[in-house]
Amino acid sequence: MTIIDELRRLSLFVVLSLAQVLVFNHIHLFGYATLLLLVYFVVTFPRNYPRWAMLLWSFFLGLFADLFSNTPGLAAASLTLMAFVQPYLLNLFIPREAPENMRSAVATMGFGKFATFAFILVFAYCVVFFTLEAFTFFNWIEWGLNIIGSTALTLALVLTLETIRK
Repeated sequence: MTIIDELRRLSLFVVLSLAQVLVFNHIHLFGYATLLLLVYFVVTFPRNYPRWAMLLWSFFLGLFADLFSNTPGLAAASLTLMAFVQPYLLNLFIPREAPENMRSAVATMGFGKFATFAFILVFAYCVVFFTLEAFTFFNWIEWGLNIIGSTALTLALVLTLETIRK
């Protein structure tokens, strides 16, 4: 990790935070699907990135989103959990002989593996986020539609961004 990599990560942090707070929080397709682009930040952490740094970055990104979204602690908890799971999940999708600083991306993993990896992380994030938001299973159909719609919309944008970034 160099200072250039950390500056890129900081700029991605700022861009995703502002995009989520100013644009994507106000878009709700069909009343259920919300674009939760913050997960892209956690999906793209490289292999062997310090876990404590991943947790801190993710917590503060979620906290920033929570401050401006009126969701006290939901994004922070969900992103922190996602950052905790990401390195273990990434190791399942990459070969053992992969470089130590390999970034999870379509270019390094291939489209199929990256799409599966991203889907699992995005789905886990949406399940935790919407479960904490609802805090009940009284209206489980709405809860399920929120998870399915937001997962599909977010995954589509993550894969689009990753393909363009390639």
